[in-house]
Amino acid sequence: MSDHKGFCLWFTGLSGSGKSTLSRMLEPELRKRGCKVEILDGDEVRENLSKGLGFSKEDRDTNIRRIGYVAKLLSRNGVIVMTAAISPYADVRGQCRTMIGDFVEVYTECSIEELTNRDVKGLYAKAISGEIKNFTGISDPYEAPESPEIRVYSENQSPEESLAAILEYLESQSLIPGTATTSA
Repeated sequence: MSDHKGFCLWFTGLSGSGKSTLSRMLEPELRKRGCKVEILDGDEVRENLSKGLGFSKEDRDTNIRRIGYVAKLLSRNGVIVMTAAISPYADVRGQCRTMIGDFVEVYTECSIEELTNRDVKGLYAKAISGEIKNFTGISDPYEAPESPEIRVYSENQSPEESLAAILEYLESQSLIPGTATTSA
């Protein structure tokens, strides 16, 4: 059982930039260190907590505020909460930072060109051609964080390299226990 306090690791970045992948990779690493962990994935929250919301700015903001509220409840009870939602607007991310308090922003940076190349569902191509409306980064804005606590470059960093950078930051800030120095 960890005596570390809870906090929120807020992943933001465009669709396909690695938010969910990194949070899923980080979860077992944190559990091995005795941490309580929950992931609030944007798609799952939208299905279960924000059903009926569309993709207007107002609906997106409502969805992100709901994620922030749940993250606040969990983190104040000693859970490390990871959010993996695009959260495109800086203002609402800032509101969540204020509401939650213990907040670490992780920006998964990747170019539209690379995201289009790796997009197996073809969503970027459809958004670029106008088939999909209100697509973040194409026909809807994405306001990149100006000074995130952690920035990973998923275009030219492997997921393992990004994971190592995140763990290194969290250890350096004493937010998580370090790994044991002796091997079993």
